[in-house]
Amino acid sequence: MWRAEDGTVAFAHRRLSIIDLSEGGHQPMADVGGEAHVVFNGEIYNYREVREELRRLGHHFRSASDTEVILAAYREWDTACLDRLNGMFALAIYDRRRRRLFAARDRAGEKPLFYRHASGRFSFGSELKALLSDPGCPRQVDLDALEAYLAFGYVPHDQCIISSIRKLPQGHALVYDVPGDRLRVWPYWTLPTPAAGPPPGDQDLAERLEHALLESVRLRLIADVPVGVMLSGGIDSSLVTAMAARLTGRVKTFTISFPGHGRYDEAPYARAVADHFATDHTVLEGQAATVDLLPQLARQYDEPLADSSMVPTYLVSRLIRRHATVALGGDGADELFGGYPHHSWIQSQARVRALIPAPVGRALRPAAKALLPVGMRGRNYLVGLTGDRAFAVSQFNQFFDPATRHRLLAPLGADAPERFKASLGPPHGTPLQQATAIDFRSYLVDDILAKVDRASMLTSLEVRAPWLDPAIIELAFAHVPDRLRATPHERKILPRRLAARLLPPSLDLTRKQGFSLPLAAWFKGEWGSFFRETLLSGEPSIFDRTVIDRLLAGQERGRSNTQRLFALAMFELWRREYRIAI
Repeated sequence: MWRAEDGTVAFAHRRLSIIDLSEGGHQPMADVGGEAHVVFNGEIYNYREVREELRRLGHHFRSASDTEVILAAYREWDTACLDRLNGMFALAIYDRRRRRLFAARDRAGEKPLFYRHASGRFSFGSELKALLSDPGCPRQVDLDALEAYLAFGYVPHDQCIISSIRKLPQGHALVYDVPGDRLRVWPYWTLPTPAAGPPPGDQDLAERLEHALLESVRLRLIADVPVGVMLSGGIDSSLVTAMAARLTGRVKTFTISFPGHGRYDEAPYARAVADHFATDHTVLEGQAATVDLLPQLARQYDEPLADSSMVPTYLVSRLIRRHATVALGGDGADELFGGYPHHSWIQSQARVRALIPAPVGRALRPAAKALLPVGMRGRNYLVGLTGDRAFAVSQFNQFFDPATRHRLLAPLGADAPERFKASLGPPHGTPLQQATAIDFRSYLVDDILAKVDRASMLTSLEVRAPWLDPAIIELAFAHVPDRLRATPHERKILPRRLAARLLPPSLDLTRKQGFSLPLAAWFKGEWGSFFRETLLSGEPSIFDRTVIDRLLAGQERGRSNTQRLFALAMFELWRREYRIAI
């Protein structure tokens, strides 16, 4: 802990030591003159290169830590130091001379930052729990954030499930003027836009991707502790494994297996990759009894999250932590290179929409909502056939549509979460450019990265994402054309071409799985009983019991409602853990 002499500012930090394990790397850390103090969560991957540049400019260092590099970079370049930093981070610097707090979050949003500005005070933390430890912080649900959660299964962007708290969005920074009690928030980085002129040739792009991924993995292997790879057997983590094996020789790889559950069992695919690269491979066998973890995970995740793969992510993180302190994962490639089914569907949908007369389109959406029950496959696709392209993206993978949300809760803003999500995409561009930009700014940061960060931090494991290096993001969004990202019939085309050359010939490169649960099968046993008991014993004033009964009955009749029931159950478990009022 550190407290300013006048008592107006205090920092606290709990360290997971990765770089420079000595006391020289401890935080909160002050610069040489004591003019600036920093707390920092994450890693600066290019800290060695930045440190050398700063040394040439006359700076001296007392430690080998990346934290001290942040302080020196701030002294040299002020808030523009963020342009020099390649990493995942939430950082805060108190500038004693200017009496201001400067805070920032990394470009992709791998590390979280919550903050509260009220009554002349400003507080922040990398966990919501830190802010809720203040007895003066109200524990009231933000109803707009709750509606967004019901729509998407996560709370997006700067919203927070607690009404008085906000999240700093990815690629944003803030300055808080302490004596003036003034707060300014701004984006210091935005997604690249397509470069002007003809794109590079296919071979050139493949070589650039291979070089960028290799360099990214090299940077993320730097640590003073053991490092491994989260290997799912898909092409993203397999390509990371290929690069790590090229750089280090015998790399440690880890996966989770669900024997007897068909496509959910990743072990054979991961084993093929591990054998091909001669890795030191470990497999964890998952069991359905992990339902006992849900209350613990509901507390760990700060905000409710409806992604059931949080369970295998936590289990594999716990497994890896027995052998390593850092793990490389495969997250980010789908958002960059068009790897999800809806990246193809949105392009096919655009063609179909063009053939539908306007009056028919206007009638189709309400008819699909009224006649097709929630949980029926294809319902969201039909609903998304009307409206503009960006709005259609918000219909994919939707948990509860507006009508169902308003039956669960009191009516709120019509289509408000969908309209907000659609606004995250570029106003112009192809359907794929809009879809991938929206996914990068919503699903990736607020579901995928939040899931991995919270699950891994619970086990004191640091997970790094090589696909989210700024050079790869720039390559994907600025230089790779749609035909090498996704088409109506293919997805993640450029990475698959690289995979075809580097990965085992027997590996199925068209698979899309990752660490997932056989939730529908488990629902027939203990999980179903747990969901039912949790939901039917919940606070009656929150969700309409009739809607819950219909969802449970629909699931028993074969509809696809397990993820919706999981979403409602996780919210109820979260509410109980934090004693939250509606």
